[in-house]
Amino acid sequence: MLSKKAQYAFQALMYMAHKPANEPTLIAEISKKRRIPLKFLENILLELKNEGVLESKKGKGGGYFFKVPPKDVPLARIIRIIDGPIAMLPCVSLYFYERCKNCDEKNCGLHDTMVQVRDQTLKVLERKTVADIANL
Repeated sequence: MLSKKAQYAFQALMYMAHKPANEPTLIAEISKKRRIPLKFLENILLELKNEGVLESKKGKGGGYFFKVPPKDVPLARIIRIIDGPIAMLPCVSLYFYERCKNCDEKNCGLHDTMVQVRDQTLKVLERKTVADIANL
């Protein structure tokens, strides 16, 4: 399940995707239009900036804008930045792998099934982009 933070991130990115390229958008504008708590949104946008999805401009006419075009930002990337692993079990995660305690991965039916779930989920999340969900 997507966290509230990830849902807010997608709401903000969809809003920003409708702005002209490289035109900064004020955090307060996004917060008001999408009803996202301002302080929470500040942290989300800063996190996305630190991960190279967004860029910011300070001062008059400043705000946040896409560093990478929305059509080049897969949903999986945003989920990993905001929520971490996409996989339902740590032992099947591609980027956040962790061995499960008391489990033999080679003979675990749950592991095998969750690999299939992860792969099917990633087919969608790696193919769909911010531009797609913003209906651009």
